[in-house]
Amino acid sequence: MFARVVSVHLKSNMLSDYTRSVEKDILPLLHKQKGFKDEITLSNPSSLDVVAISLWESKANADAYNTNTYPEVLKTFARLVDGTPKVQTFESVTSTFHNVAVAA
Repeated sequence: MFARVVSVHLKSNMLSDYTRSVEKDILPLLHKQKGFKDEITLSNPSSLDVVAISLWESKANADAYNTNTYPEVLKTFARLVDGTPKVQTFESVTSTFHNVAVAA
């Protein structure tokens, strides 16, 4: 399993708009992507920081999303985000998520 972790700093009072956009616009896009497994979005109630973690079957699937679809996602979030989102990638070492395989 492979993870993309996207950290964003929202503009003031944009958390509800961000959440609505994820549910209405982004999740449908993700579900159409080959190898997409799950999306977890975390917010910090004492700040404007949000972390979105998408889980993928493989690095190749996550890379294809990053190249072909993520630029569209960035356009969707442009009015909500302050600055440029930071993207990090990780291979799964351990997981209890639906008994998926981890990287060797």
